[in-house]
Amino acid sequence: MRNARLWRALLGVEKTVIEGLEYDEDEDVLVARVRPTASARGRCGVCRRRCPGYDGGQGRRRWRALDLGTVRAVLEADAPRVACSEHGVVVAAVPWARHGAGHTHGFDDTVAWLAVQCSKTAVRQLMRVAWRTVGAIVTRVAADAMAGTDRFADLRRIGIDEISYKRGHRYLTIVVDHDARRLVWAAPGRDKATLRRFFDALGAERCAQITHVSADAADWIADVVAERCPDAVQCADAFHVVKWATEALDEVRREAWNTARGAVRQRRAGRASGTAKALKHARYALWKNPENLTERQTEKLAWIAKTDPRLHRAYLLKEGLRHVFVVKGEDGKEALDRWISWARRCRIPSFVALQRRIVKHRATINATLDHGLSNGLIESTNTKIRLLTRLAFGFRSPEALIGLAMLALGGYCPPLPGRAITS
Repeated sequence: MRNARLWRALLGVEKTVIEGLEYDEDEDVLVARVRPTASARGRCGVCRRRCPGYDGGQGRRRWRALDLGTVRAVLEADAPRVACSEHGVVVAAVPWARHGAGHTHGFDDTVAWLAVQCSKTAVRQLMRVAWRTVGAIVTRVAADAMAGTDRFADLRRIGIDEISYKRGHRYLTIVVDHDARRLVWAAPGRDKATLRRFFDALGAERCAQITHVSADAADWIADVVAERCPDAVQCADAFHVVKWATEALDEVRREAWNTARGAVRQRRAGRASGTAKALKHARYALWKNPENLTERQTEKLAWIAKTDPRLHRAYLLKEGLRHVFVVKGEDGKEALDRWISWARRCRIPSFVALQRRIVKHRATINATLDHGLSNGLIESTNTKIRLLTRLAFGFRSPEALIGLAMLALGGYCPPLPGRAITS
């Protein structure tokens, strides 16, 4: 065919012979009849090894290509089957598309790039595909990108956490690399079996190279890490430890509020008024760090110190625990000793229980004070995954969400066709 090189460039294909072109007026689509070159013909669709032919398959197939201007374009070719010694009878590989896909490499990569960069509506309207099709493409492109790289290379310091992605207690377990500051692994589930799958993929040799692991105080994480990486230093996340204190403080605030409105003395208390109403609106003044308080919240805190010494003492205990992680190191350990002694005799049940919990996790908290490792990166990753979860609404499976997360946060997003990869 004349101008074959030009048409290969326009369609974004390589190792492909253009046999002919026709415009289908009924479907308003440009059909390019193609075939693989001799070197790309007769290969297994999975492993790409050359294999003997098996049969002609189910006739000719079409693959959606990128639009040419305002006109949709498809590639049409035979889809014979080959007999692979490893994978059995499979459809032969084609150089213009991934195995099992109905779209060309260029179409898949463009959709994946747009899914990371644009809104759901923009991707659907621009590419003229259903959102569920986008989910299948994202899953396929992410799997292909991860298969072509060693994502566990030089993994030394990792963070582990879980995130809810759907109602009904549906969770993802995620792992980040603190040094490369990227997402390296994610899977549905939140239990020991799920986390063991990560360490199985990592391998015994690389498990031994892990030096630090940051996580919250979940036993299912700590137990698996101790089992697979016994020499790794486990660090308790400072954010979660301070969150425990905030929850204990809020319990004291609710007790004070219920007492003020008479809920403790009566079965049904009236609407909050006076002191009770003021306490109800004091939660943010108690939760926020002192340096971030507004003038009004500072006044509210001073009012609490005068009217409810017990609640104010609980606030000071929360701030005392936060100070431990500000100073860090040996000073932080000494401050934690003093805090535990104070909380033990504070006569506030929620903080007495909290100090017992902190004593239980003292080793991992000390490691955090020594090494300064936190789950700040993984909490940031969780926030971004929550945004992706809204975008991924309508995907059939969590694998599509995981694929989108790996493209956006793992560094696997492909460049647009015809563009060089830029850092």
